[in-house]
Amino acid sequence: MEDARIVDLYWDRQEQAIAETQNKYGRYLLKIAWNVLTDNEDSEESVNDTYLSAWKSMPPHRPSVLSTYLGKITRQISIDRLRRRTSAKRGGGQYAASLSELEEVVSSQEDITERLEAGQLADAVSRYLESIPAERRNLFLCRYFYMDSSFDMAKYTGMKEGTIRSTLSRERAALKKFLAEEGFAV
Repeated sequence: MEDARIVDLYWDRQEQAIAETQNKYGRYLLKIAWNVLTDNEDSEESVNDTYLSAWKSMPPHRPSVLSTYLGKITRQISIDRLRRRTSAKRGGGQYAASLSELEEVVSSQEDITERLEAGQLADAVSRYLESIPAERRNLFLCRYFYMDSSFDMAKYTGMKEGTIRSTLSRERAALKKFLAEEGFAV
């Protein structure tokens, strides 16, 4: 079913919207949740919470790209669940690994997660990503938004893991330079 039709089902308050969302995006959302939580039960609960959140948010929202909208909801729900689960210490998995890589770029007394959520920093990172070629931008997003491992990225891009890791290393260095030029303490 087309995304626009699924969104229409949400707007018409038809429960079929959730079933169609699950059929079309269930595996995609589960992958996002798994990359953050590395736990089947928590991942499934995050995806189910995503369906509920989508139900509650449409209307008034009418997302133009449903997969991105749902992915963002799943990611945030999963991060919140991880924070609750680990409260005192950050857990393992790709979420912690990807954040530790970014700590080289943005270091501060503040927690890196709080800095990433800050509006000005997010705007600067978005501007940087818009300035780089699509292939490198996609690698960056796969690693630092979707928390994919270099192994998984190699499987679906056909690139070697070493190439991916070195590309990401260069992008982190370039981002660090860009943020310094933008006036951020790096």
